[in-house]
Amino acid sequence: MLVYLIDDEEVLRDSLSWLLESRDLTCRSFASGEAFLEALPLLPTHVASCIVLDIRMEPMMSGIELFHKLGETRDAWPIIFLSGHGDISLAVTAVKQGAFDFLEKPFADNQLVDRVFEALSLSKSRIAQVAQSEMIKQKLTVLSHRELAVMESILNGRSNREAADELDMKVRTVEVHRASLFKKMGVKGAVELINLLQVLEV
Repeated sequence: MLVYLIDDEEVLRDSLSWLLESRDLTCRSFASGEAFLEALPLLPTHVASCIVLDIRMEPMMSGIELFHKLGETRDAWPIIFLSGHGDISLAVTAVKQGAFDFLEKPFADNQLVDRVFEALSLSKSRIAQVAQSEMIKQKLTVLSHRELAVMESILNGRSNREAADELDMKVRTVEVHRASLFKKMGVKGAVELINLLQVLEV
């Protein structure tokens, strides 16, 4: 698990790095949003991570500007804003737009650490969900047109006989395609198939 600290104050970066690393977390620090964006293409995408981000880093790119530039990255890596008293309204707006949380300076060490661990847990869950979705999509690509048609009938609650009538097939042919698609999708029955495909809709 990784924590990315982005703050223009070196003292704060150092103190937060020490705090988080004392709790067995790996940290990487950046003095600006620009530096983080430059490094972003080289950062590991399948590792649970979160971003601790100062909301105001004048005269460089602000935390809010970086937040909007991160796009889909912020879905996998929850963002915790650090804000001064005068930036509370900005932080609240950011949370409404998808940030994980904000902490007002000065904040308690344990408060930050607790929220970081919660953000990392969420990141781990989201990354696993994306990986599972990709695996399911890959399995769907190996289904034949007839297997896809039978699957659609199954998802619509059709019996084998109803599917056969709907698709102009023999019942035995539907049964063969049904068994084949279950095997390819790695499920034992219709209920497991439905539950598996629901992952793509979350």
